[in-house]
Amino acid sequence: MYMALADNDTPFLVPLHFAFDGTALYFHSAKAGTKIELLKRNPVVCFAISDYFGVEESEYPCDFEARHRTAIGMGTACFVDDDTEKIKALDLIVAQFTEKKFTYPQAKLDATMVVRIEIDSLKGKKYAPVED
Repeated sequence: MYMALADNDTPFLVPLHFAFDGTALYFHSAKAGTKIELLKRNPVVCFAISDYFGVEESEYPCDFEARHRTAIGMGTACFVDDDTEKIKALDLIVAQFTEKKFTYPQAKLDATMVVRIEIDSLKGKKYAPVED
């Protein structure tokens, strides 16, 4: 996922590992840094998520098609302070990389920022043949 933030009239784009719980997006971060400072000043974000599945070639150069699924949305970032919600979000993120289950030491939870993006609008596009 890529998340776009605004620093007055200057855009800032950052790639993120994320998880979707069915209603909101989550990502984790260090507690300090450019994106966290920007989110504190302006929590409105734009995000883009895209899966790429190769290209369908054609005899004509302008008729090539990329097989893809893309979602673009707007949302509001909220800092998660509740440890139960933090753990839920971290479990969702980690589950994308491994089936192992983990416990999170309190010191690590305290040092980790988890951000929930409440989705305000969402639109998508795909080009078949994409297996759903």
